[in-house]
Amino acid sequence: MYALLICDDPDETALLSLVLQRAGLAVTTGSHLQRVMETWAERPADIVVISLSTPDPVSQVRRVRAETDVPLVVVTGPLTEDGHYELLEAGGDMTLSRPFSSRLLIAQVRALLRRSGGVPLATLPTLNLHGLTLDPATHQAGVVDRPPQRLTHLEFRLLYTLMIHRGQVIPTETIVQRVWGYAGNGGSRELVRGLISRLRSKVEIDPRQPRYIVTIPGIGYVFQGGEDEGEQDTGQAAAGESAQD
Repeated sequence: MYALLICDDPDETALLSLVLQRAGLAVTTGSHLQRVMETWAERPADIVVISLSTPDPVSQVRRVRAETDVPLVVVTGPLTEDGHYELLEAGGDMTLSRPFSSRLLIAQVRALLRRSGGVPLATLPTLNLHGLTLDPATHQAGVVDRPPQRLTHLEFRLLYTLMIHRGQVIPTETIVQRVWGYAGNGGSRELVRGLISRLRSKVEIDPRQPRYIVTIPGIGYVFQGGEDEGEQDTGQAAAGESAQD
């Protein structure tokens, strides 16, 4: 398993790298959050640890959550209760104030990874609706007469959620809960909007006039329409529900 450590202090990078290795992880490091997250699709990890000196950790958490829902640990200076609360609400899984115990951090990282195992994707059914096929085993979505596109983990969770609830308008807050796994807030709408845009670019013939993923202003999004004649609907909504919960 792999850890991505984003830290701009060389001494703390060395310490945290050793801690993560002791937890059984191979470690990739970077010092610039934006640059690292821009290449997330090429080099994903099983857990992310942020330890940056910039004064806005909440925005750092939201930047990571724009790309992935893997376990996220935030190392900061001393925080108030409100500060811890804001980081957790933004999508962090654990906040850690300096100085911290390396021994406890190893145990906490292992616990986070155990709890994030989830349902094996190979056990989920392939969906085929209106000429759009989604294969959970390969994370590929294919439209008739076009080559299949590989989706990121978040793109897959979003499309799967919309397809198993076809015809139902899903509020933005519910999408955040099902895709990212935490309660939404004001900044979450931008996360969802950005993810919707990236997904449309892969599955819509014309993303500016979407056929599948339709915006319902002020509410959320819907996978549009009923089954076309002769098309196959593989998989039950109940199976999909269990995969998301």
